[in-house]
Amino acid sequence: MIILFSSIVAGVAVIIYLTLNVLDKSTGNEKMDKISRIIQSGANSFLFQEYRVFFPIVLLIAVLFYFSASYQDALAFIIGALFSVLAGYFGMMIATRSNARTTWGATKSIGAALDIAFSGGAVMGLTVSVLGLLGLSIVYLVYGIETVSYYSLGASFVALFARVGGGIYTKAADVGADIVGKVEANLPEDDPRNPAVIADNVGDNVGDVAGMGADLYESYVGSIFSGIALGYAAFGENGATNTFYIVAFGLIASILSIVFVKVLSRLNTEPSLALRSGTILSSVVFLVLSFSYGIAEESLGLFWVVLVGNIVGVLIGLITEWYTSGKRVEKIAHSATMGAANVIISGTALGMESTAIIVILIAVGTFISYSISGLYGIAMAGVGMLATLAMNLSVDAYGPIADNAGGIAEMAGLDKSVRETTDKLDALGNTTAAMGKGFAIGSAALTSLALFANFGSIAHVKEIQLQDPRMFIGALIGAMLTFFFSALTMNAVGDAANDMVEEIRRQIREIPGILSGSSEPDYQSCVKIATRGALKRMVVPALLAVLSPIVLLLILGVQSVVGLLIGSTVTGVSLAIFMANSGGAWDNAKKYVEEGHLGGKGSFAHKSTIVGDTVGDPYKDTAGPSLNILIKLMAITSIVFYSIVGR
Repeated sequence: MIILFSSIVAGVAVIIYLTLNVLDKSTGNEKMDKISRIIQSGANSFLFQEYRVFFPIVLLIAVLFYFSASYQDALAFIIGALFSVLAGYFGMMIATRSNARTTWGATKSIGAALDIAFSGGAVMGLTVSVLGLLGLSIVYLVYGIETVSYYSLGASFVALFARVGGGIYTKAADVGADIVGKVEANLPEDDPRNPAVIADNVGDNVGDVAGMGADLYESYVGSIFSGIALGYAAFGENGATNTFYIVAFGLIASILSIVFVKVLSRLNTEPSLALRSGTILSSVVFLVLSFSYGIAEESLGLFWVVLVGNIVGVLIGLITEWYTSGKRVEKIAHSATMGAANVIISGTALGMESTAIIVILIAVGTFISYSISGLYGIAMAGVGMLATLAMNLSVDAYGPIADNAGGIAEMAGLDKSVRETTDKLDALGNTTAAMGKGFAIGSAALTSLALFANFGSIAHVKEIQLQDPRMFIGALIGAMLTFFFSALTMNAVGDAANDMVEEIRRQIREIPGILSGSSEPDYQSCVKIATRGALKRMVVPALLAVLSPIVLLLILGVQSVVGLLIGSTVTGVSLAIFMANSGGAWDNAKKYVEEGHLGGKGSFAHKSTIVGDTVGDPYKDTAGPSLNILIKLMAITSIVFYSIVGR
């Protein structure tokens, strides 16, 4: 385990270095610093109010585990939940301090701006990986394999709250700002005259940074847990140890790649080339280390399944990039000249079409992995896909920082060239974010199958009984739940956005001088509306995931839960792919028009693409990403609950 803890220590050292490196940079002029501090305050306020909502539920569940299982299980659950919170909070804390510094860097060069934004994103990426690996290894070494599932459940439970709550907040603010600010008042992006502009920038952090951090922390932990559990079942201690080593190699490869991107950014390398080079390097180094380990342990089968997972992950990312950029996006933008309806139709069709190639890839990867190493091979393919998460998430998390930087440039009245620089980084960030969602979806499918196998093992399910109506009922309910869950989260965004729209209209109507710029809007009232709307509407979708498998198990038995997990996984994966790619394509189609094509900002095509982007916002940033957590949380809940009632 020396390599494992050495990689964790190295990760902590790089986190400290990057944090100090970012904080050492200037926040620019007084106005920029003030705006940045307002965003920090709003983001912190939301997160602490969110914690007050779900931490009592976490403690209540821990108490139930204490009496029904053991104090070790209760403690592991709390540690998993706490580390999930810390992963999101630390990432958001550095992101809100990187935004103004990135803006100031953009006044010098695009390389300087990329260096700061990527450093902020890298803190998030490394924090998620280091905390995930540290928590899992401690719980496993101290309490044993049986307790790790409780740690994973804690991570998943908090992640769903964080992703749903942050997603509702950010999209309510974004949709409200777009509908009134851009469409009705014809204001530019992030114009300080828009009352929702601060809430929108706060949302980038609580949703796309803190929420995403908790989300991918859960994905990372879930994939490692499935690898440990199935590895231990198949090969004993060696199977679990192999999993930890493979993940440690991924962390080491990510650290080297992050340093490499930092060097390229300081050489003023084209941002897309720098980020792509770092991503490729992380995969190459990871595979070389895994291959060397496979030879040393005379276990090349492990390397082959890891290679399969890594290749499938990269291909999913590239396919996602192809569907959310280039000619496909331009086609949607051109359809905007005929109206918003055509934009919606084109984007919906694109998202549905994109599911075909990605699902087939996942299916092929699953079959090959199983052929090589059985169910353990499938789990390790998922681990291989997410092992370099620190690097992939660094690329993903820099996007919201660049987005905030552009908003600060606009609100502070800086030269247009600064906003053009940050917009280039932001557009690239949209594509990298879509690729990150692709990785999360692919790993969710493989991890869910591995968790399903783990549930079957502890529940002694030797075969699926097709003649048993309870299995079919469970599958129907599982398939339905993914749509019902998506409806709850999207309606939550719509309802909160309605409140936001009314408040923006009220301010424009009742506060004279807002549109002329002679009066400052009441930004804080919009922040409070987004916060209240998210906190009020995030609890029901989150509890749905936990209660569904428990209720079915108690009423209809094990076969119904088997059906539930099959139905939710099959529909959830395709639905998440569709939502992520449609939303990403609509967003980039709007940006394509804003670059000056088809009439540019303020044109008929622009307003049509804004409608598409508004529809896509809850798709790609609320409902879609939350589905990944939903299907895994139901599987882990099934494992934990059965381990209690089956004793």
